[in-house]
Amino acid sequence: MSELNTNQTFVTDSESENKNYLLPLTAMTTLFFLWGFITVLNDVLIPRLKGVFDLSYTEAMMIQFCFFSAYFVVSLPAGALVKRFGYKNGVLSGLVIASLGCLMFYPAVVVHEFWLFLTALFVLASGITILQVSANPYVAALGPAKTASSRLNLAQALNSLGTTIGPYVGALLLFGTAGTLAADAGNADNVKVPYLILAGALLTIAIVFAFLKLPVIAEHTEEKDCVAKGHSLKEAPHLLFGVAAIFCYVGGEVAIGSFLVNYFADANIAGLEEHAAAKLIAYYWGGAMVGRFIGSAVLQKVAPSNALLFNAICIM
Repeated sequence: MSELNTNQTFVTDSESENKNYLLPLTAMTTLFFLWGFITVLNDVLIPRLKGVFDLSYTEAMMIQFCFFSAYFVVSLPAGALVKRFGYKNGVLSGLVIASLGCLMFYPAVVVHEFWLFLTALFVLASGITILQVSANPYVAALGPAKTASSRLNLAQALNSLGTTIGPYVGALLLFGTAGTLAADAGNADNVKVPYLILAGALLTIAIVFAFLKLPVIAEHTEEKDCVAKGHSLKEAPHLLFGVAAIFCYVGGEVAIGSFLVNYFADANIAGLEEHAAAKLIAYYWGGAMVGRFIGSAVLQKVAPSNALLFNAICIM
């Protein structure tokens, strides 16, 4: 769930041998883990708010709609921000905005209005979008071009580690040990503390990044871009197909995770209590994590286009 990208300049093999990118790569992959953790909390938040506000499934999915619509709305402005102010400032902006979104959950609980939860989610997702626009190309640029896909897959794997741990932690924080929502229907107080903790964590990481010395990666100019100024997107069909593939992939991935708690809790399926069902989401995202670690290793030897074709056939 972190596929956004922008233009970057790769270092050559000889340059990479003279530079140690361990620290910046570690710092950036930490962000991948963090936003994976935050994003997957929506899978636990959906049944929680569905019970609190007595929502239909369509209304409950407004949570994911508002969250991921930020990717569509904010990605282009985020790209402009990163291009003008650099990757590091983009990361800092994303962290601060995401923390603001987390803080907005507190008044949302106090006011007890569903639209305010949706607003908080949109702001939170806007910050994560800026983080992704900044971090994806930066990770790709920290080394030679031929291993960029491998580095990104490794970072994505750590993102999946966050999505694997997130449901288990979210189940404990949002449901506790009560099991179901029957005991506290209409009460969203359990939502406040987790998101306040996340806000504090995001602000702390922002402070650390502000003092962290990261290598500066020069961007391509528009004239040197693979799709040069004045050229049509029709001249880059691989880009259009890539966008379509990511759209379908993210839609399927998110939709499955969003309904798993309610699916397992259905009396006609498994009849599990919500806190137990929420923990099972970890297995779903854990599978994605395993696949991405495998992908990181495979892409050291296999062309990304061939790997994409193979996986697309497997999904069919």
